Order: sequence, then structure tokens, then C-alpha cells
Amino acid sequence: MNSALIIGGGRGIGRALTEGLLSRTDTRNVVASCRSQSSLESLQAIDDERLQGVHLDVTDDASIDAMASRLGEDLPVPNLVIHAAGILHEDDIEPEKSLRQCRRDAMRRLFEVNSIGPLLVAQAVIPRMARKARGHYAVLSAMVGSIEDNRLGGWYSYRASKAALNQLLRTAAIECRRTHGELCLTAIHPGTTDTDLSAPFQSNVKPGKLYTPEQSAGRILDVVLGGSPEDSGRFVNWDGNPIAW
Repeated sequence: MNSALIIGGGRGIGRALTEGLLSRTDTRNVVASCRSQSSLESLQAIDDERLQGVHLDVTDDASIDAMASRLGEDLPVPNLVIHAAGILHEDDIEPEKSLRQCRRDAMRRLFEVNSIGPLLVAQAVIPRMARKARGHYAVLSAMVGSIEDNRLGGWYSYRASKAALNQLLRTAAIECRRTHGELCLTAIHPGTTDTDLSAPFQSNVKPGKLYTPEQSAGRILDVVLGGSPEDSGRFVNWDGNPIAW
């Protein structure tokens, strides 16, 4: 049975993952983290005693440490972690169309949320996970994080932050083979999903290629939970097929 921790579990794909796990009979409990108080309060609408909501800002070390220190105390130790928090645009930050649009502050913000945050959450959480029991740690990456697949250019900060995330997860997976031999680490591209993240760009999506959060969440869970320790460090599409680095 799964004890799950969903980072960014109050909105979008994270919310759908939270609800999807609670719909499964093999789910023991779910901890869903949220950065905003409004998202945290919205979880209260889910009437399920297996769910606990917690505050977490992945860009704040004290917030990460506070959440992680509760694991094994008033929060269950997870055997499934999915990091679904990330940004593409925020306030005056938009994906760059050209080199001249790149800004230090915007790039720093995307790396803080999309790359550094997931790594430091893994640093805090993985040591608390069982060392000799099967487990899963996944991050939502993006196809545009593939260096080999980059044929259109643009979106400098987002592409680079996801490429960095993939490298960081791969490196952590190598270390975890020594410390957590039954743990499978996965970076997964969820497909273009109808969320706030993709909303400004959905007009460019081909018909039939915009998925609901529920569709994406179901596929993510199938692929992540289907992974074995031998697969650890993989970068895959929502259908389980590998993506070129």
C-alpha cells in the first residue's frame, strides 16, 4: 500500500494526483503540500481522512526542513513522492522568445523553483524513506528539457531549468543505488495539460493533445508506480517511453 507525498498537491496536476491516489484502494494516506494558504484551504473540500495538507515553499530551506522533520512524527513516511510544483510564467516572467529577452532575475526564479527546489526536497525527504523497501521518487519534468530534442529554440529559462532538473535527478539516482537500492527515481513529462501553467499557450496545442489534469495524473501514476529499481534515473514521456537527454 502507498503512503504518498505530493509536492504542489493543491492545484493542477498535483491536485489531480492527490485525488487520483485517494481514489485508489491501495493508498494508505496522502500528504499534499501547498505553498499558498488558499490552496491549502481548498484541500479541506476533499472529505477523506487519509489526506493531510501541509504548507511548503520549495524555495525556502526552513520550510523544507520543517515539513521533512514531521515525517515519521505527525506525518507518515512516504514510499511514493511526486514533485509536481513548478512554474513556466509568473507575474512579469514569461518564456523568452529570443536571447535578448533573457533576464537574470527571471532565470534565477525558474531555477529556484524548477531545479533547486526539487533537489533540496529530495535531499530532505529521501534519507527518511525506507532504505530496503520498494519506493518511488518522481519529478514532473518537460519534453523541452531534452537538449537533443531542442529544434525550435526559445524558452531559455524553462528549458534550462528542466534540463538541470533531469541532470540533478539522474545524479541523485546514482547515489541512491548505494543508499536506497529499492528506490526508483523518475523524471516524467506529463504532456500538455489543461492547467494554469499551460493556459497562455494552449492555442498552439494540436487537437487531441491537450489533456485534462485527471488524464495526466492517471498516466503519471501508472508509469511511476510501474518503475523498478533498475529503471532509476530515467527520463520518460507520459506513456513510459524514454526521452532523449
